[in-house]
Formats: sequence, C-alpha cells, structure tokens
Amino acid sequence: MSLPQVLQGRLSVPVVGSPLFIISNPDMVIAQCKAGIVGSFPSLNARPAEVFEQWLIKITEELDAYNQDNPDNPAAPFAVNQIVHKSNDRLMHDVEMCVKYKVPIVITSLGARVEVNDAIHSYGGIVIHDVINNFFAKKAVEKGADGIIAVASGAGGHAGTLSPIALIHEIREWFDGFLLLGGSISTGNGVLSAQAMGADLAYVGSAFIATQEANASDDYKEAIVESCADDIVYTNLFTGIHGNYLKPSIINAGLDPDNLPESDPSKMNFGSGGTTSAKAWKDIWGCGQGIGAVKNIPTCGDMVERLKTEYAEARARVLGS
Repeated sequence: MSLPQVLQGRLSVPVVGSPLFIISNPDMVIAQCKAGIVGSFPSLNARPAEVFEQWLIKITEELDAYNQDNPDNPAAPFAVNQIVHKSNDRLMHDVEMCVKYKVPIVITSLGARVEVNDAIHSYGGIVIHDVINNFFAKKAVEKGADGIIAVASGAGGHAGTLSPIALIHEIREWFDGFLLLGGSISTGNGVLSAQAMGADLAYVGSAFIATQEANASDDYKEAIVESCADDIVYTNLFTGIHGNYLKPSIINAGLDPDNLPESDPSKMNFGSGGTTSAKAWKDIWGCGQGIGAVKNIPTCGDMVERLKTEYAEARARVLGS
C-alpha cells in the first residue's frame, strides 16, 4: 500500500467517507474521523461563504481535543472537497481557508488546477483528485495531484461508466501512488475487494447518507433503506453531467425515470444547483448502486463498526488473517 504519512496508523478500516453534496456536515465529518475513517465534506455545503471558516474551526478544534484525550488512538484526518469548475466562484476563497486552517487532505473534482494543488502543498497538505477514466487520471497527476480517486460505474452522484476492474487496472499500469476506488462500495467485502483490485483505500459515500448525522431528510434516508440497485437512474438531466440518482425522487418530482431528456453539459452551474426546476441534490436524490446493503439508519460510528467487522471477516475468509 502507498498510504501518505498523514494516514499511516490513523485508520480503523481502509475507508474514506466521500464528500456528499448538501448531506455532509461538521457533525458527520467529526463522527467519521473519530470512528477511524477519513470524513469529508464539499466546501460549498457551508453557505454563505463565511460559514465555511466556522465549519473548519469546529472540525479542527473538536478533532484536536479528541486527539489530546486519546493520544494512543487519534482520529483520522479530515478532508475538504473543492469543486474545480468554472461556475464555482468561491473556489479561491475556499482554497485560502484550507490554507489558513491547514486542511490535511483536499479532494478536487470536476477539474484539476496547478494553482490549487500548489496552495495545498504550501503547508504540507495533500490533494487527491477524482476521475472517471484513465485520461483524466493522467491529467490530474500531471498537474500535481498526490493521489487519484477512481470513480467507477455505480457510484453515487457524478459517476462514470467503467468497470472498477478495468479502471483500476489501467491506472495501475502507470501509477504506483495513492489510489482510491469508489463505486457501489457499502460493505467490508467491498472494501477488501477494492484493495484486491489494486486500490489502497475504498471511497464510500451513499451508505453514509442513511446515517443519523447526515443532513438528509427522513424520506431520503428511508428511501435508501428501502431501495436497491434497480432503483438507481443514470442521467445528465439535473446537472449537465451524468450521475446516479434514486428513482423514487425522480418520480416524486413528476418525471418519468424511464424517459428523461438529455441535458446540455455547458449549462452546468454550481451557483444555481442544476438545470431543471427539480434541483439536484435537494429534490433529486443522488445515490449509488451499493445501497442494497443498507438496512437501517445507524450513527456514523455504528456504520464504521459494521464495515470494520465485515472487513475483518472478509480478510479471514479470503486471506486467512
């Protein structure tokens, strides 16, 4: 494994909780980190812009206090997701806040920019960039990313169409650095499978929407518990970029999930939040195909405990350890 120094000895299970637009909040991130996985959130979840600094203060202070009280079992570091898209007019403000508070890990999405990577590297932070194919993986590394998140078929939110086996293989042919895999991973079996394919860590998102700390409506959480892979719809209608969404929310918006029109990718706008009157991710609920394993609405800590137990059982079954 090629884990960065900041993660060595800090994880109870090899998992990063992916940033969930609108859903992730400080309480969720703190709970994930204390449980031993990387907790993360999109900076744009903190609105207006001034709230982002308040969130960083809360997270850093609470995790610092926890680490002082638990020197032998410190929390995992946290991460902030920066949407590197031309419509995000907050990007450089939010990057400056990351520099000010020395955010350990920054996850960049929808674009890779050298100046963003340089800013995070200025204080020793690391940047991991999410990609849906090998081409964008190479571009990210060329522009200075320290690691790659391979977002494969079945992932929640904006996702690609490539098999995780093919995607990881192609990236590993030339990249021996820090590599994560996302896409339908919601069990310990899935975490071990990601490592078997060549990833260092698993990237888990949709399962955490149905947790008590998540900033999702009760209806959203219950829909995840009650749904399965067949209830996921892949479309670009709502943001201009293809992603996976829960079918019940599309029906509730008065749309036919089997006959959705195509959207214009150039209309993507993170200021307005979408391209239709039914907004992603507020009205149209993002979700990946791995939710069949979600049977209840636990705390983040209990969710991590389940992953830990399943991961240990999977290792014992497959590896005898």
